[in-house]
Amino acid sequence: MKIDPFYLIVGHVSQIELLIPQGVRLVQLRIKDQPDQEIRRQIRRARDFCAVHRTRLVINDHWQAALDLNCAHVHLGQEDMDRADFVALRRAGVSFGLSTHDEAELERALSFDPAYVALGPVYPTRLKKMAWAPQGLERVRAWKKAVGQTPLVGIGGLTPERLPALFGAGADSAAVVTDIATAADPERRCGEWITATRGHLS
Repeated sequence: MKIDPFYLIVGHVSQIELLIPQGVRLVQLRIKDQPDQEIRRQIRRARDFCAVHRTRLVINDHWQAALDLNCAHVHLGQEDMDRADFVALRRAGVSFGLSTHDEAELERALSFDPAYVALGPVYPTRLKKMAWAPQGLERVRAWKKAVGQTPLVGIGGLTPERLPALFGAGADSAAVVTDIATAADPERRCGEWITATRGHLS
């Protein structure tokens, strides 16, 4: 799985349809507290929309629905890993990224040979109350050394201004939720993120 330096995370398919046309190449659909029928409706819509725009779609948590609906990528947290059928995912050619917060979780995640590893929160985040303190850039450096060639995604409290330090510490991608979701103009803010991360590639 190719990791773009800008990794957009949204909570509803309507946000995908609003923001993908800005030039987003990698997006995660993170649907919470919805019935299975609604989850699958949104995944289908997101899958088809992303296919038209050639954007990689990652389904958070709902790995069985992703399998059933022929999605290519999923993201799993540590608790999701306990329930996921990794054999079925591999058999179907579905790649998966895994969340980590401490050394034990990182060791466990790497044992599954993931497409990428996510570390967070790098900075304090407003999205939700976290069980973990901000990891900081030194942890990013340590994680990159540990993961080797496996792509490393940083998440939590990120802003475009913090990108040089994040990428300088070794992260391959910046996952963004709150900074865009709470922006007065999400489309414009998304464009600013894309410009900032493209600068990292040059």
